[in-house]
Amino acid sequence: MQKLEKDSADMVFTSPPYNMNLRIRNGKYCSRQIVKEISTKYENFDDNLPMDEYLGFNRSVIKECLRIAPMVFYNVQFLTGNKVALFKLIGEFAGQLKEVIVWDKVNGQPAIGESILNSQYEVILVFDRDNAISRKFQKGNFDRGTLSNCWSIKRGKKPVKCHGAVFPVELAEKVIKNFSKEGDTILDPFMGTGTTGVACKNLNRNFIGIEMDKNYFDIAKERIETTQEKFI
Repeated sequence: MQKLEKDSADMVFTSPPYNMNLRIRNGKYCSRQIVKEISTKYENFDDNLPMDEYLGFNRSVIKECLRIAPMVFYNVQFLTGNKVALFKLIGEFAGQLKEVIVWDKVNGQPAIGESILNSQYEVILVFDRDNAISRKFQKGNFDRGTLSNCWSIKRGKKPVKCHGAVFPVELAEKVIKNFSKEGDTILDPFMGTGTTGVACKNLNRNFIGIEMDKNYFDIAKERIETTQEKFI
């Protein structure tokens, strides 16, 4: 991202790694690989940073995102391995936090252990570099009273088997359609298998995607190139 110039995008929509493999043992955080079906977002990334490192990682990413674009939509889920860091980030960026959107996935993911709540929602932290004090969106493409900050959207099917943590195209389209204009440039610095890029092509937006895993990059490139444009 450091190679991108300031204001080279109009919006960021992304979902960072969730640090799913940082667990607790005897009351302390410990890094251990848990069963594969629970943590399959990255094949070549352990996703188990110590909490302070995970906090620093996300702090740097958000700062870079706000340099590159005035609006950042940051999709996260509160888990054992990240909730302390995420709560601290909300505090640190309180001056840029414009809104919190709740993504209700309709069906809760089964808990990984006894006496743990099923996880049915994620949140999109909306950061505004220039006017976070106001809840009004400069590029809000919806009429008064027609869009809430709680969205019920099912997770849907995985576009590819090798990536187990993919948000649905419908979610990306809802953000992009309602908070950007045709011809705008959208950045996703954790592109994964290209869902944001597919949504951008569907809605006539330009797209910049960054992905460290070459396998995912190749999958994303093919998905985006073979997506037929549709106008909604």
